[in-house]
Amino acid sequence: MPSGTLDLVVNLRDDFVRVNGQAHSGIVAAGAYGRHVTSDDHALASAMGVHFKPGGALPFLAAPPGELADRHVDLEALWGRSAIELRERLCAASTTAERFAIMTAALRSRLPDHVPGHRAMPFALQQLAQPGRTVGDVASSVELSPRRFIQVFTREVGMTPKHLSRILRFQRFSELARRADNPDWGELAAACGYFDQAHLINEVREFTGTTPVGLSRTAQRFDDLYLLG
Repeated sequence: MPSGTLDLVVNLRDDFVRVNGQAHSGIVAAGAYGRHVTSDDHALASAMGVHFKPGGALPFLAAPPGELADRHVDLEALWGRSAIELRERLCAASTTAERFAIMTAALRSRLPDHVPGHRAMPFALQQLAQPGRTVGDVASSVELSPRRFIQVFTREVGMTPKHLSRILRFQRFSELARRADNPDWGELAAACGYFDQAHLINEVREFTGTTPVGLSRTAQRFDDLYLLG
């Protein structure tokens, strides 16, 4: 499901990652997706990755997140040969702790060369995460015109502030629905800032490909599997 985040994904068993039916190399950068994507979970039986917060990937890439929006890109295209060597070291490592150490060192090695992002973005992201805050409100608080704010935000986060705001609202809904034994969709819609229940249903369908009821059932199946595990 869309999260507004950018990820690095490493297949530790096979040298490919398949998303939406398309095969990529075994180490990829997954841009911020505005809608749901499908992956071959069986092919990722042994994998690791890095999950960046919105706006947090900029220092570690050779391209702004805005250029990776709604895309999966072989990390070699961004990091060159070092991406292949990183995957080889991760696959050869014998413990999880060793793999985390290797990945951490690889990310830290990229920091000295990074170009800092706009100074207003951390505050803007914090403000946008507050329920009820509009894009116009946030743009004014960082003293940028709405047009300039949208340009900078999209470049550094990978989607427009309005779209991230919608995703954050969807995530609040998902968390509340997950906690409820018998969700009242109308009440949840109002609590999360949707116009009405129909608005909620349309948004959930766009982001997940299913209805709120279908999403709730899927979440319950994952919870049951977790408890059984």
